[in-house]
Amino acid sequence: MFTEPLCREAGRISTELIETGYCVLRGAVASGAIAAIDHDLGPHFAAAPFESLDPEMHPAQRIGRLLVRAPATQQLVRHRIILKAVEDILVHGSDTIQLNLAEGVARHPCERPGIPFRDQLMWRGADNRFEYLVNVIWPLTPSCAHNGAVHVWPGSHGSHDLEPAIRSMGIPVEMEPGDALLFLGSTLHNAGANSSDHINRSITIGYCLGWLKPTENQWLAYPPEVARNFAPELSALVGYRRHFAYLGNFEGRCPSGLLDKHWAAEFDLGEVPHFETTPIPAARRLLS
Repeated sequence: MFTEPLCREAGRISTELIETGYCVLRGAVASGAIAAIDHDLGPHFAAAPFESLDPEMHPAQRIGRLLVRAPATQQLVRHRIILKAVEDILVHGSDTIQLNLAEGVARHPCERPGIPFRDQLMWRGADNRFEYLVNVIWPLTPSCAHNGAVHVWPGSHGSHDLEPAIRSMGIPVEMEPGDALLFLGSTLHNAGANSSDHINRSITIGYCLGWLKPTENQWLAYPPEVARNFAPELSALVGYRRHFAYLGNFEGRCPSGLLDKHWAAEFDLGEVPHFETTPIPAARRLLS
């Protein structure tokens, strides 16, 4: 059940998101937990390709499938206060929410600043009726103005996302490992230039409306044999549940049935598989 302090803190965060478009939660998790995640992801970052064929032009790397590459990231995705605040924001546009992506980003020295962007525009979501997305940035290394910290434009969200021109300067959000930056899909933001001698590593965890196509293909990243080991609320977030009555169904049933350990992973396509579905609550009741 949600406790009163948890609801109060989540309410403070969601209120700040609505008012300014972003919010920083200091000390959201222990810095040691983040250091352990960074250690687990180290070999994966080392093997990841650069986004550009010419690293000097765009020296950044991205890795996905974090929930299996570093299982401790599951605690970040399921962070109770953050998830409650995200649900409070997104519940106005959907009966369920889902994980949009969980990726690691390494920004190397000499990386140029990114183009200011609103993430929800990839779904052409600019009707201002509700938010489509909430992103959470977790720094793996200290993030500051000169090493590629995310810049946000306060007040650029909501109805302001239709304004054709940028009317203010973005501000760098400086954080330490353990802090978390939340911002809305309609909030203008970019990655700052990395003019330091060190790599800036971070994790982006995004949550979006349950009826949108997620940025990271969750069912390829976490197929049934992987998701079967997740907690029910986590498997629901990565797509193993229906939205309303039929959206995202499998053989006319809730896909959560695929996670039943008693049901065979393969079946004869000539026969309809039979399995008991496990009810997954709606997003706004995910942790209650």
